[in-house]
Amino acid sequence: MKLTDHLTAALIKVPLSAADKTQAITELVDLLTAQGCTRARDRLLAAVLQREAQRSTGIGRGFAIPHAKCDAVDRLVIAFGRAPRPLDFDAFDGQSVTLIALLASPPNATSVHIQALARLSRLVTTGTVMDALLAAKTADEFYTIVAENDID
Repeated sequence: MKLTDHLTAALIKVPLSAADKTQAITELVDLLTAQGCTRARDRLLAAVLQREAQRSTGIGRGFAIPHAKCDAVDRLVIAFGRAPRPLDFDAFDGQSVTLIALLASPPNATSVHIQALARLSRLVTTGTVMDALLAAKTADEFYTIVAENDID
C-alpha cells in the first residue's frame, strides 16, 4: 500500500488557515468534501472529532493524524495540511502540531486503515522528510516530497 494511491496534490493545503485543532480538522474534511471524497461531510467530521475526543492523534514531533472509520467514505482517503503556526493538539510529547494528515476509511477497511497510519507515522520519522514537508511552498511540492519518500 502506498500513500500516493490515496493522495493527490488537490488533497493538500499549504498553508491551512486554521487557528486551532478543530478548525484544522474541519478544514481538511472540507478539502475532502470539495474533492468529492465523501458523501456525508457532517458525518465524517463528527466521526473524526469523536475519535479525537477519545484520545489525541498528535503522535509527536509536531505531527498529528486525526482519523476515523466511517461509512461517509467508500475508500481510504487522505488529506494533508500544514498549519501556519503550531497548534495545540494535546500531543503525547507535549509539542504543538504543524503538520496534519487526516485519514478516513470505511468501517470494513481496518487493515488498510492501520497500514496507512503506520506509513504516515514512518514518513515523518526521518527529520529531513519532516523538514522538507514543513518547507514546501506549494501543494505540488509537498506531494512530490511525499511521493519521493513513499517507499517500502
